[in-house]
Amino acid sequence: MFERLASMEERYEHLSDLLCRPEVMNNPAELRTYAKEQADLAETVAAYRQWKQVGGAIEEAKAMLQEKLDEEMREFVRAELDELQAERARLEEQLQILLLPKDPNDDKDVFLEIRAAAGGEEAALFAGTLLRMYQRYAEANGWKVEVIDANYTDMGGFREVTMAIHGKGAFSKLKFESGTHRVQRVPVTESGGRIHTSTATVAVLPEVEEVEIDVQEKDIRIDTFCSTGPGGQSVNTTQSAVRITHLPTGIVVSCQDEKSQLKNREKAMRVLRARLYEKAMREQQEEQAAARRSQVGTGDRSERIRTYNFPQSRVTDHRIGLTLHRLEAVLDGDLDEIIQGLIVADRAAMLQAEEA
Repeated sequence: MFERLASMEERYEHLSDLLCRPEVMNNPAELRTYAKEQADLAETVAAYRQWKQVGGAIEEAKAMLQEKLDEEMREFVRAELDELQAERARLEEQLQILLLPKDPNDDKDVFLEIRAAAGGEEAALFAGTLLRMYQRYAEANGWKVEVIDANYTDMGGFREVTMAIHGKGAFSKLKFESGTHRVQRVPVTESGGRIHTSTATVAVLPEVEEVEIDVQEKDIRIDTFCSTGPGGQSVNTTQSAVRITHLPTGIVVSCQDEKSQLKNREKAMRVLRARLYEKAMREQQEEQAAARRSQVGTGDRSERIRTYNFPQSRVTDHRIGLTLHRLEAVLDGDLDEIIQGLIVADRAAMLQAEEA
């Protein structure tokens, strides 16, 4: 591990030298490439340098204990040595995590799709609740949100809604949200006061560049129509809304958020590329017999991942066995404790796989 860390530090220093060279500074493409590589190494190299510094301090403390010291000073040095050794152990654990393979999609923006599933109108209303939860969470992280497409119901819920979330680390935090979300509550449509169980599915897709997924014009069919709002009423009379069908896969994407047909087409193509990328990645993983299946789940929409119980103000994430009794705060976008728990569980599973 430490040979690898030393090599990374050497590469980091070489990149620092490259970034100061005039020929690199005058080449924007090279400058971006080297700067990104250095930024990716920065946290690991800083932790490694701190580990070396602590190691040096430990050796100095041990050397002092070999000298003639009065008992008070000896006790002081021993206490300092204990603290330094604990710090070194903590840094070694941190370095193990930093050396784990990184998800290449972690720094990408995301498309988040929510669909009402079992439960009729109540499921559609729950989809709206989830939409607001993710919007609030995005705001708390300083991310920008744009609704790409929404299929409303008469009562203000959503049959399905797609939004784009732009911001640093968006995919790294939201990728564990894919799956089936279950709600237990008394629906507004229920006159008898009985608790119903409904579900909505969430899919989180990384946004990909055109160079990563090449969509041929001959492989798509584009239809236009008038955009609609809640209850199905027409929002405008021009055919600005766009529906794109990818003929080889049958994937259909629509966008009616913009008044311009061209802008709607551009947004729909972005979502289509993301779905095709996700499909390709899923097929690739299915072909790998030894693919890792961590305790935080596969991210499949059919997998029930979380329950929101209104009568008991309880949220339970079934993958990591975490239960919180503050439903209102979670639905208001306070997802940090859940998401951090999922990240920790994922890292633990990766470490276990590495050791095996």
